Amino acid sequence: MEIVRGRSVLKRTAVGRLQYYEKEEPSVVRRQVEDTERELSRYERALEQAEKELEALYERALGEAGADSAAVFMGHRMLLKDEEYRNSVTRAITGERVNAAFAVETVGDELCRLFLEMEDEYLRARAADIRDVSDRLLRILEEEEKGGGRCGRGPALSEPVILAARDLAPSETVQLDKSKVLGFATMYGSSNSHTAILARTMNIPAVIGLGEELLAQYDGRMAVIDGFTGILYIDPDEATLAKMQEKRA
Repeated sequence: MEIVRGRSVLKRTAVGRLQYYEKEEPSVVRRQVEDTERELSRYERALEQAEKELEALYERALGEAGADSAAVFMGHRMLLKDEEYRNSVTRAITGERVNAAFAVETVGDELCRLFLEMEDEYLRARAADIRDVSDRLLRILEEEEKGGGRCGRGPALSEPVILAARDLAPSETVQLDKSKVLGFATMYGSSNSHTAILARTMNIPAVIGLGEELLAQYDGRMAVIDGFTGILYIDPDEATLAKMQEKRA
């Protein structure tokens, strides 16, 4: 039995096989462009598509997690509409004559850095929301460029599992199939993040902040989430399983 220690999100337990989710990161390359108007048009279309997607996520979260938790996606929409954010991307496209995806990534990275440097823990946690919005725009731009949908919008689950990942974005969390997710464990994340808040309101057992000790090689092994202590057990022994059953009862 191996023990990985993190922080609890919800005081519940989960027992099942662990499935490691390796998120497909957007692949962005800086390109010099001649037709900046075309890139600006692509950016505007991506904003419109992202807003539609966030409206759908808001409605889903409203039903699954309630109005308070669903408000995170209204916040994401507000960022899309934020004048300074949009102007920063536009200036990068027109001033540096770069492709829309590179401009979005650059502005998003800078905003994330600014929030991560803040002293307030709640504000630092908002960096994950900025990253979520940026990744959404990058995926839409990538799909348009490739002329079709891209795999990797979320984990593909064929049976109930404990999901393990480096981190989960709020949009990924609210789209999890609750019939297939017994709980989740992440390397990083904050108890003040919207991902953690959504997990609590959706009653999904979760532990976060497990660090690099949460190994990809644990994929397929039996695991237990102890949401009371923030511990993830890998290949738990009989005594640990019995103790978790007591806690569950």
